[in-house]
Formats: sequence, C-alpha cells, structure tokens
Amino acid sequence: MNRRDFFKTSFAGAAMASMGGSMAATAQATDRQRPFFDKSRIEARNRNRSTVVCQHGMVCASQPLAAMAGIDALKAGGTCIDAAITCNAALGVVEPASNGIGGDLFAIIWIEKEKKLYALNASGRSPYDWNLDEAAKLNLKDIPGNSPLSWNVPGCVSGWKMLSERWGKLGLAKCLEPAIALARDGFPLSPIIGTAQFSSWTSEMAPQMAKVYHPDGKPLHYGEIFKNPLLANNLSAIAKDGAAAFYEGEIAQAIVKKSQELGGKMSLRDLKDHTANWVDPVSTNYRGWDVWEIPPNGQGISVLQILNMLELFDIGSMQPNSAEQLHLFIEAKKLAYEDRAVYYADPEFADVPVKQLISKEYAKARAKLIDPKRAATDVKYGDPKLDSDTIYMCAADGEGNMISYIQSNYAGFGSRICPDGCGFVIQNRGEGFSLDPKHRCKLEPHKRPFHTIIPAFMTKDSKPVMAFGVMGGDFQPQGHSQVTMNMIDYGMTPQEAGDQPRVSHDGSSSPWGGHMENGGRLKFENGFDDSVKQKLAEMGHQISDGVDSHGGYQAIWREDDPLRYFGGTDPRLDGAALGY
Repeated sequence: MNRRDFFKTSFAGAAMASMGGSMAATAQATDRQRPFFDKSRIEARNRNRSTVVCQHGMVCASQPLAAMAGIDALKAGGTCIDAAITCNAALGVVEPASNGIGGDLFAIIWIEKEKKLYALNASGRSPYDWNLDEAAKLNLKDIPGNSPLSWNVPGCVSGWKMLSERWGKLGLAKCLEPAIALARDGFPLSPIIGTAQFSSWTSEMAPQMAKVYHPDGKPLHYGEIFKNPLLANNLSAIAKDGAAAFYEGEIAQAIVKKSQELGGKMSLRDLKDHTANWVDPVSTNYRGWDVWEIPPNGQGISVLQILNMLELFDIGSMQPNSAEQLHLFIEAKKLAYEDRAVYYADPEFADVPVKQLISKEYAKARAKLIDPKRAATDVKYGDPKLDSDTIYMCAADGEGNMISYIQSNYAGFGSRICPDGCGFVIQNRGEGFSLDPKHRCKLEPHKRPFHTIIPAFMTKDSKPVMAFGVMGGDFQPQGHSQVTMNMIDYGMTPQEAGDQPRVSHDGSSSPWGGHMENGGRLKFENGFDDSVKQKLAEMGHQISDGVDSHGGYQAIWREDDPLRYFGGTDPRLDGAALGY
C-alpha cells in the first residue's frame, strides 16, 4: 500500500472517537476503505477535537497564545524553525513550570531542499567542579532536586542560536518579540496551567521562586493576569546581544551568584564553555514506516526497542486498548526499560551500544522472553553483542520544512530556584546522574546526564510523514509507542491517536533499575473498561487504584501533491493545533 492509499484508508477508520475502544474493531472491519473526510464519519467521530487541516503552515503546542505566536512568525515569512523558536520562547512565559530558558532542548528537523533529517542536542553539562568525590563529602545518596547541586548548564538558548543561524529567516531578536510582549504586558492564565502550575503550591513551599510566580505574595489562578517583567528584560538582553547575553553576560553572573549562595557548583567557565551539538538521528522500521529518535544521552532509542519487539506480534488484529494488546506493549516496555537502566548514558563518556540495542536481531532475542498470557515479574537487562515537566511542540511551513521540538525544566519549575533578577527557574536535570561509581551514567565533570525528553519523527520511503511527541518524563517512550500503534496498527487520525486513553507502566522509581516489585504497576486514564483491567490482573499485572493522566501530545502529519498538513493536539492540555 502506498502512502496516499494508506492515508485515504487509515484515517477512515479503526478507532471510533476519542476515548473509547469498544467500537474500534468493528469500525476497522467495515469502514477502513471509506475516505477519512466522509461527512457521516466525521460527525460520528468528533467527540472531542477535530484534526486541523491546512496548506501553508501549522503549529501545534500546549498553549494557544504560544501557538498563535508561532503562526504569526510563519505569516511574517519565517520558516518552521522561526515558528518553533517563537512558540517556545512564548511557552516559557505562559507555561513556565514546564519549560523556559533555564532548561534544555532537543529537536529533529526535516529540511525540504536537502531532503534530509537533522537532529539537535541542546542539553547542558554538569559543572567542572561537581563529581563523585564532592558528592561523597556531602554524604549524598541521591542528588537533591530542589538544590543547585542538580543544576546543569541550561542548553535552551544555545539551541535557539544554532537553529536560528542555520535555518531561520527572521533572526532571533524578531522571534523573541512575542514572548517579551507577553512577559511585559501580561496575559490571562489558561485553565490547566493556571491550576496545575501557579496555584498548586504555596510560597512557603518554594520561596526561591515565589517573588516571580506569586507576585504580591499570593498564588494566581485561571483567568488572572500574570506579568513577568524580569523575564521580559532578560529576553530583551538575549534579543540584543544573542546567546552571549545568557552564557557570558549578566544572566550568567546571576546564575553563578545564586549557585554559590545556595551551595552549588556552577561557575562562569561552565556557562561560557557550553555548546549544543548536531547529532545523527537513529531509526527503526515499524511495519514499513521509519520512526526516528535522538540517540543517548536521552531515552529515545527505548521507543525503537519497544517497536522492534511489538512488530513481531500482530497488533493490528487486536482491539485497540484491549488486554491482549496492552499486555504485549507493557512486556516490551519492561524489557526496553531494563536495558535503558544499564546502557543509556552520555556517549562522550561511555560506550553506548545504540546500533546493537535497536537491531531487529536483538529485538527477536528479547521478545522471546515475552509470555503472551502472563506478566513478567523479574525482568533483567539484556546482553547485546558489543563492537566495543516538559513541553512538546511541532511546526511545519509552506516550503515543506518540519520540526519536532521538545524543551523542559525537568520537574515542575525545575529546581524551584530563580536566580535573582532573572524571572525564570533553573532546571534540575542533574538528578539524572547516578552516584554509583560503576554506572555508565555516573556523575562526572562536564558531562550530560540521562535525559527523558525526546522528540520523534516518522518518514516513509525517505519522505517526511509526521513530527510528533508525547511529553511526560519517564512516560515519554511509552507514549510514543502507544501513539505509533494507534496511527500505524489502527489507522487513527493525528487527533484520534492522541485522544485515546493511555496506560502507564510504573516500575522502579529510579532510571537505574532496581528490579520492579511484582513486575511494577499499571496506571490507567479514564476510558478503559473494567473488564480490560480485570483481564490484565488475571494475567499477573498489578493494577493501581483510581485514574491518572499520562503525558501531553502534539503531532503534524504531512501529505503531498498538493502539500497539506494535518494536526492534532492533546485534550489533556490547554493547547491548540493552528494552521493557515
């Protein structure tokens, strides 16, 4: 089946709507050949949001004001790279717990003129003066998250610089104008962000950031106006002097001063020496579709490991979100995550066997450990043969360029520490280091930690198909895998694929393993039948009480002849898919 045939048939059918799975199998059998734009099917399926369709450009993001800023950048003649920077800068103002210039950035970019994918790792490194000996002097068993000891150099602004200089048309200063205006003039808080980020904590809980995010000493709520003049000033400095304003100017001095005040290790040399890097994305083929991720120090290749194992089973013959399908997914996830706990690290410091881990041969060996009828309770990492809180957004432009883009502070509001006069928090990504001296990802000077944030991309026959991602920390590979099955195995639209209820398998509390008690636990969103949970329990899975919410998703699907974009955004968030 070619791409056009797939598009016409798959979006017609498998899943009847947002949050239910019971009608999906019937829909797949009877409606798979009907065009997705059939009026009667649209009326039946649109129980939540519609897939947004446009021709000239699209931005999908978790907050509408930021998405609109990205669209304005496209309309002003910018590329999707300009739109992504503009949207991200605005998101740092309107959704500050999740992202901002105190955090890191990763991106996968399709450049139409070159017919090529590129990947950017703009994550920061640990301070030169921070190591296992220093941690031992402090009697640390783990790196504390609400401390400058969890700080790495923030990589976001360096990523903006590299993206803008290589493929931008508007210039960084122009891209920062909407964010500066939002910060200086203020904006009304959107519902989920207002509730979950601004009013969910007290000033006593986080005194180092209260002056910025709890002005007048009290929390703000949904619909109230928030202003951040300190951030506006510092974004203006970056607009004027470029990335040097962040890594060498007054912002750098403020970061180091606050670190020293609170017992951290950050120095001006750490900031000045920081660089982002272009890297080669890696992929696996899932039923004819190439899924792309960024290699470690992130966890993206665990998606490829999961998909390689799932490809060995006939997922499409199973009902979406059935016990049979979920069981196979969960068992594959367990195996991939045990490998993740052992092998993933900064490749500049450790031998990370990426090629072997994502090979089809290794997947076949690992998949033999999956019992189709029983949950594993004691999962070990494999032995490949060796040769030696977050935002996700995506954008596309009228030239055919596309970008899959993720940026994060790690935990909500990162370390919960704002350098004086800066208006933003510094991430706590340094929690991703192990203090075990034998571990590949042990704490070492000027080293990148294990990262959870991962953008994804899909191609077919060397042509771009979809930019997508699912934010949510440790959950992200699970979200990527579930979305991919929804799209490829069940033929869902970009919106339906994200609307579907998700399940999360929660194993060890540490990314470094520590084997799962009784095989870990499953956490469900609303929308799963009790009979599915009961059957999974009978198969040996531990079921958590209550319901949860897992991740936040955006996606842009591309079709050619003529060029069109189809966008979906997550109803779990305040966001929007906008196009023109």
